[in-house]
Parts: sequence; C-alpha cells; structure tokens
Amino acid sequence: MSTEFPLSGQIIGDEHHLPVRIYYEDTDFSGVVYHANYLKYFERGRSEYMRLLGVHHHQLAALDEPLAFAVSDIRIKYRAPVRIDDLVVVKSRLLSARGASFVIQQWIERDGLCVADGEVTVVCIDLKGRPRRMAKPLLDAIKPQVSVRKAL
Repeated sequence: MSTEFPLSGQIIGDEHHLPVRIYYEDTDFSGVVYHANYLKYFERGRSEYMRLLGVHHHQLAALDEPLAFAVSDIRIKYRAPVRIDDLVVVKSRLLSARGASFVIQQWIERDGLCVADGEVTVVCIDLKGRPRRMAKPLLDAIKPQVSVRKAL
C-alpha cells in the first residue's frame, strides 16, 4: 500500500478505496478486531465516499428542511480475522440510488483478501425520522457512481 491515498481515500473506477490501519483500540482480548468495529469501518468508507462525491453531512443538516442519512438495513459477513497493525482497505461501490435511498456494497480487504463484506441500505430522512426523497442535486452527485457491475 502506498502513501498516495489522501485522507478521504480515493475513487478508482466505480469503487471508493479507504485505507485503515488497525490499532490496539480496535481489537478484543484475543488481539482480533472486535466484530462491531467492522461497522465503523464501513461507516467511514461510506462517509468519505460521499465526501468525495460532494455530499457532506453538514450541508444536509443546513438545508431549509434539514436532512440526514440513516442506515435502514445492513448485512455483514465476516470471512477472516484482522489483527493489530494490519493495513486494510475499505472498498465501497454504489449499487443503486433512487427516491429516498441508496444501496452500497462494501468489503474490507487485507493484502487483496476479502476479510468482510456486506451490503448497506441508507435512507434520507428528515429530523423527525421520516423518509424524504433526495433532492435532485444530491441524486445528481451520486447517481453517476452507481455501478453497472453485479454485486460480489
């Protein structure tokens, strides 16, 4: 892994790549990454992907009718352990974007090996928690990234 990745990672083709170093704080008593932390890595990947597409959480919150993103569904499969000091890459690919939601496929690789993968449905909501259609500029920012490839 080179140091060419900016802090937000980078978009390569129809994928976003975010390198993550595993620290002591990420692991459980056995020295393996605690299972819930994979969800944090997925969240970082999604947030940085959106940031690079020009979609920022603070901008959504500042709209006349403030909006936010909420995960409505998530599936994850753990395939291999990750340990302290490992360098992994969180990869994300948009599978669909329409109306009030989008679906992102995400996986984590260590040395090219998929150690965890999942699929996340994200819904655009108002501050009362009700689903709201994404504004056209928001959809216009993310729709071009929707992959034509099938899920892993």
